Amino acid sequence: MTALGTRLLKIKIGDTEFTAQVSKCVITSGPADADFVTFADAAAGGKREYALEFEAVQDTDTTALWDKCWSAAGTSVAVVFNPYGVGTATATNPFFTGNVTITEPDGDLIGGEANKSTLARMTFSCKWVFDAKPVKVTTGAF
Repeated sequence: MTALGTRLLKIKIGDTEFTAQVSKCVITSGPADADFVTFADAAAGGKREYALEFEAVQDTDTTALWDKCWSAAGTSVAVVFNPYGVGTATATNPFFTGNVTITEPDGDLIGGEANKSTLARMTFSCKWVFDAKPVKVTTGAF
């Protein structure tokens, strides 16, 4: 068994890897708000909502993850969540893939607190909802 490390995770959004801009990244699961629940959904415990939640550095460059929130909100984009940081997915080191809808963050969008460190950066937190349950991928390149 290969346990997940705290320095291995890689994240790709669209065709761009944003690992260097992200300090926290998780796929979350919870009950979905639904006005219509099928019998199949109810039998399975109810509808679920899956989301990509992350914290990233604020950077207004057009190639930055922050700019995706600013300029591409409302669009769907492919995501590859690579928790083992490997180049090729395997049964023991899988990737998780899916499409998320880009949204602006709730709360702080830009700016933050002062810090005496010259290395500190302002960050933002975001939650992008998957269109469906992410797929566990056991073959293919990152």
